[in-house]
Amino acid sequence: MLQGEEASFFVLCDGKTALPLGTAQDHKRVGEGDTGPNTGGMGAYSPAPVLSEAVQERAMERIVRPTLREMSRRGMPFQGVLYAGLMIENGEPRLIEYNVRFGDPEAQVLMMRLGGQVLDLIQAAAEGRLDEVSVAWADDHALTVVLAARGYPGRVETGVPIRGTEGLPRSSVQMLFHAGTALQDGTLVAAGGRVLNATARGTTLQEARDRAYALVDAIDAPGLFCRRDIGWRALGPVQDAPATSQPT
Repeated sequence: MLQGEEASFFVLCDGKTALPLGTAQDHKRVGEGDTGPNTGGMGAYSPAPVLSEAVQERAMERIVRPTLREMSRRGMPFQGVLYAGLMIENGEPRLIEYNVRFGDPEAQVLMMRLGGQVLDLIQAAAEGRLDEVSVAWADDHALTVVLAARGYPGRVETGVPIRGTEGLPRSSVQMLFHAGTALQDGTLVAAGGRVLNATARGTTLQEARDRAYALVDAIDAPGLFCRRDIGWRALGPVQDAPATSQPT
């Protein structure tokens, strides 16, 4: 086993150049305090404090760049999104896995922070000119909360109605992403395990969390549940989480 704290590191590659794109931290366990079975992700926040600039550079030098050099040597240079799942212990990154995609729910927090510039960065990667561009990061934070169907990550209840989404804000600081929803006779219903992602930005992680949970609390969907402690590794445990946030 690997001990430490898990975090996600995203890099754009054009076959020659690797451009760090951002960091995030996911919450895999279904229950508060990281308890219960693993899921595809119950929420995430960005940036990940454990992935400091120094740790990111170690990951680039020891893990990412050697991988890309070897792929080029083998005649199959990598071009696209590289998602490195890392375990960090005492400032030392170790690789758990690679994915060649944006993760979910990490993508939601990354996209909220990157905004429209991500299209230019992806185009530069596709055209082999990442060495000409840079990422313009705002000094901000983003957090997303997954609303899942009862029973997730096991057998879930589908077809349960979801109300209250029509009047929610859709802005650069608050956004509700749909994942497992459908329209049934004109009514929005749950149609999967992970159903919605309430996502928000803020000047602090606490502000981002408050805004994300404000979206959650505006939704009328008794058939959905969420974790009430997303971001707890950075902000500390949440006391007295509402009972309705627990899966049944």
